[in-house]
Amino acid sequence: MTTADVLADLEARGLVHLTTDRDALAARLARGRVTAYLGLDPTADSLHIGNLIGLLVLRRLGDAGHRVVGLAGGATGLIGDPSGRSDERNLLDDEILAANVEAISAQIARVVDPDGSRGARFVDNRDWTDELTLIDFLRDVGRHVTVNQMLARDSVRARLESEQGISFTEFSYMLLQARDYVWLHDHHDVELQVGGSDQWGNIVSGVDLVRRVRGVSVHALCWPLLTGPDGAKLGKSTGGRVWLAAERTSPYQLFQHFIQVDDAEVDRQLRWLTLLPVPEIEALVRAHGADPARREAQRRLAREVTTVVHGAEAAAAAEEASAVLFGGDPTGASAPALAAVAAEVPSVALDGPEREGATVAGLLRDAGLVTSTSEARRALDQGGVYLNGARLGADRALGPADLLHGRYALLRKGKRAYAMAVAVP
Repeated sequence: MTTADVLADLEARGLVHLTTDRDALAARLARGRVTAYLGLDPTADSLHIGNLIGLLVLRRLGDAGHRVVGLAGGATGLIGDPSGRSDERNLLDDEILAANVEAISAQIARVVDPDGSRGARFVDNRDWTDELTLIDFLRDVGRHVTVNQMLARDSVRARLESEQGISFTEFSYMLLQARDYVWLHDHHDVELQVGGSDQWGNIVSGVDLVRRVRGVSVHALCWPLLTGPDGAKLGKSTGGRVWLAAERTSPYQLFQHFIQVDDAEVDRQLRWLTLLPVPEIEALVRAHGADPARREAQRRLAREVTTVVHGAEAAAAAEEASAVLFGGDPTGASAPALAAVAAEVPSVALDGPEREGATVAGLLRDAGLVTSTSEARRALDQGGVYLNGARLGADRALGPADLLHGRYALLRKGKRAYAMAVAVP
């Protein structure tokens, strides 16, 4: 893809919802390399799947030969963005904010420029905001923006009309973000800011400020928001808590989330949340329409997203783990896949003497699949217990041959109640 092709690709994916001037932006992209930036505030220690849209827009721009800048808003995160919210954000202290900035900066880099080949830059707006004085802010920014303009922004107007209102702190947010655009234009030649449609008012405030203080035209592009079935924005605090951090949403859980995407959503999410070429997506969706029961489009979506977020090895392990937990043969699963299963189901550690005396009935009890050893033995007698996929008819001790890859023994009671015995090295 050339530097000029990227806008058409974004349009084909349905990711161009608002632009300052589509023709002017297309002409600028056609002339050659542009520097674009995306800003994300560290209001939590992880980004979420809604943020993945923007990270992949930056990735596509970088892949097309443009320069990209990922910004973690250490300064604006101290203030809180009123966009898309009906109430005031809780203000974060310095220690929590610093940890959040570090965490989301790593996530931005991992998706936008995983191998460092795109020359992406990653910045924190606190670096150029901490020393800013109130007088300088009022003289250099405030005098160029009228209160009338600020009141006209949807995010501000909605809060003014709400029961909670809006504080002066959040009211000033758009001015700090606008100043970021000026600073990045001056220091990194940024000419394009991208973001979700809820950021439109903040972004065009920056476009306008650059024009007023530098006398040049810069650009803005926004995509539609990823929403839930009820039409509500998916975000950190609005019910769509599918995180990019493995500690919050494991690769297996992320994979399962996308496996379960509704048929009506799969085309859009393949376009927005994967790097697959659009013609390949169209062919995949057509094949899915011919045999939707196989859920091949969802499976490919889950595989691609998990790979982008966590890497190919984690995605492969998540897919294998999914197969195991939905009736597949665990004896052929890889060690990483069994480790992924162990992280999702109740686990019992086998350490030292416990390993020698462990029985299947005792493990079922210790894992919480039954309430007592006698209940476990009844389940065994009834043929309702499986060890590594094989049905057992009676209790017995666990032996070395039962440990897959020398560590794992998968227990199942009934159709879906799993537990894992894990030998401690």
